[in-house]
Amino acid sequence: MGGRIAARVSAITARPSDQIHRGQRTSRAAPEGNPHAVSAEVGAHSTAAPAITPDELTQAGEILAAIEASFSARVVGQERLRTALLVALLAEGHILLESVPGLAKTLAASTLATSVNAEFSRIQCTPDLLPSDIIGTQVYDPRNHTFETQLGPVHANFVLLDEINRASAKTQSAMLEAMQESQTSIAGVVHRLPVPFMVLATQNPIEEEGTYVLPRAQMDRFLLKEVIDYPSIDQEVLVLDRIENGTLGRDTHAKAVVGHDHVSYLHSLTHRVYVDPAVKRYVASLVAATRDNALPQELRAYVDMGASPRATVAFFQAARALALLNGRNHVIPEDVRALRHGVLRHRVHLSFEALAERVRVEDVIDSVVKTVPSP
Repeated sequence: MGGRIAARVSAITARPSDQIHRGQRTSRAAPEGNPHAVSAEVGAHSTAAPAITPDELTQAGEILAAIEASFSARVVGQERLRTALLVALLAEGHILLESVPGLAKTLAASTLATSVNAEFSRIQCTPDLLPSDIIGTQVYDPRNHTFETQLGPVHANFVLLDEINRASAKTQSAMLEAMQESQTSIAGVVHRLPVPFMVLATQNPIEEEGTYVLPRAQMDRFLLKEVIDYPSIDQEVLVLDRIENGTLGRDTHAKAVVGHDHVSYLHSLTHRVYVDPAVKRYVASLVAATRDNALPQELRAYVDMGASPRATVAFFQAARALALLNGRNHVIPEDVRALRHGVLRHRVHLSFEALAERVRVEDVIDSVVKTVPSP
């Protein structure tokens, strides 16, 4: 599978620029009943990035299908988790996963990393974890009488920060430079992180003893926050069936189905997904509607702080990724609305009154979205 995909990628990317057709419509139309016409002039956008061709969409679909098949072979159910991970991968962002233990977060992260032939690193966060334990340090070598730099586990393609809220604030802040700048600094020397680079952090919402609240500045660095639910009974039975027949368990391992070049190819296509000016304004208006001066009167008592412009950028990047994942070369408002919880649930901060009344942040987000007219 990987060799055939690589050959097709080479064939497509080797085409002369004058053979790339602009304005091609994809075979997947906007959902029926959609009143807007955002995709009507897909080819009329900036000359800086040519429109994605049908052949390129087909190629992207094959690569993504291979990754999804590898993921589903190891992780039963969890479709929302799979979609969120792929969106974060395509958008070159980081993701925060929240759930109780035992819902395959670690398995999902390691499987995705293996599927794209990437290096995977897992860091178990504890209160005594030091920043140097994550980014690395210099160690004295008595044989050569020199200091050698030992890179930490963050220098991997996929980094799982397990129970990030158990690490101290100082250690959590050590990840900020890595997540924002894709680099670390050790003894004044900058070390670039590999490409692709993706942080997957997990936290348990139930246990609060011995945990530290994530700073808002760090929360904002995550492209998405996904809350994982329990699987259905049928899915749990399927897990048992797979363990019984030997297709799932400690002795089974995921296999690489694509490589780094395929991921880079998907990144390049994601950057070329067209976003209509009307959709851009919709995104900006939606984020602005979460702020105090724009909130409906009945919601102002529930929101302590709205989303920053970084949420606007996150919507833009994630919507392009979701459009490509759904086989389109353009974003539609439905993509934006589908991402509303993932983009905003960790950026819209509820007031004490809302917490006391057990108001869900997702309900507040839904109410805000309803106030913004769709293009």
